[in-house]
Amino acid sequence: MTIKGWAATAANRPLEPFEYDPGSLGADDVEIAVEHCGVCHSDVSMMSNEWGITTYPIIPGHEVIGRVVALGSNAKGLTMGQRVGIGWASGNCMHCEQCVSGDGNLCSQGQATIVGRHGGFADRVRVQWPWAAPIPEGLKAEEAGPLMCGGVTVFTPFRAFDVRPTDRVGVVGIGGLGHLALQFAKAWGCEVTAFTSNDSKADEARGFGAHNIVNSRNEGAIKKAAGTLDLLIVTVNVPLDWRAMLATLRPKGRLHFVGAVLEPIPVHAFDIIMTQRSVSGSPNGAPTTTAQMLNFAARHNILPQTEHFPLAKVNDAMQHLLDGKARYRIVLDM
Repeated sequence: MTIKGWAATAANRPLEPFEYDPGSLGADDVEIAVEHCGVCHSDVSMMSNEWGITTYPIIPGHEVIGRVVALGSNAKGLTMGQRVGIGWASGNCMHCEQCVSGDGNLCSQGQATIVGRHGGFADRVRVQWPWAAPIPEGLKAEEAGPLMCGGVTVFTPFRAFDVRPTDRVGVVGIGGLGHLALQFAKAWGCEVTAFTSNDSKADEARGFGAHNIVNSRNEGAIKKAAGTLDLLIVTVNVPLDWRAMLATLRPKGRLHFVGAVLEPIPVHAFDIIMTQRSVSGSPNGAPTTTAQMLNFAARHNILPQTEHFPLAKVNDAMQHLLDGKARYRIVLDM
């Protein structure tokens, strides 16, 4: 069989129609007919080889919603025709310490959906069966794609660090990740503070769940927030005054990165020693975390704010993202 999609053949080139033969279906694999696929900034980074791990040609797309059309002989817990979602991860070894303890997303042999593989800007895509997450009834399939990467990425710290509903949570950056983080934090029961460099987003941030708004470029506003937060989730990929951001934390507070900030992040030892603060990061979640996130999102009606493009207009969609016009996630419809 042949899978048809849109691929980048070199860095900084537009996507173009591309076909490939996926070979025989592996025993642990599942094949999904793609219905919708979110567009993530990580797709842009991979297309341009920003992280130095891209293999060309590459079909991007790792926020897939679709239906199961083929199951390998070892695939478990899935049925033909079932609607599932796929995120950044597409496989793991299933036998190392991380995998057997439920942290398969941290497996050193883990496979990413679009690293050395072809993703979801296509009519079909394949992954290892544990990474095909059933979509709960009541969660709008046409909007759910960005939850598979952006959603689980911002949900993971709440689960990993036992965030309490009495905690005060800040979110830096009200974009594709941040607007979802605000919704999860509000539904979790937390007092929520949004940090944004764009004052025009203040009303939208409140609509997503923020109780307080701080301008992330205003030194005085950041100082006023000093010592108020238990958790500050950074979703941006640009450098900021990290010492000032760290100072917004209460004792035992945590500055947590989910945005791919490429520049070094300076940390002064006494800024964390004397108050027992932490600086940490996390990638996407394990399959169990993804399932919990999807069920939580369905229960609380948490969905991304999206704009839709047909797959044939994928280059227009990518330019819309690059121009900074997306509010807040783009979804391609097959």
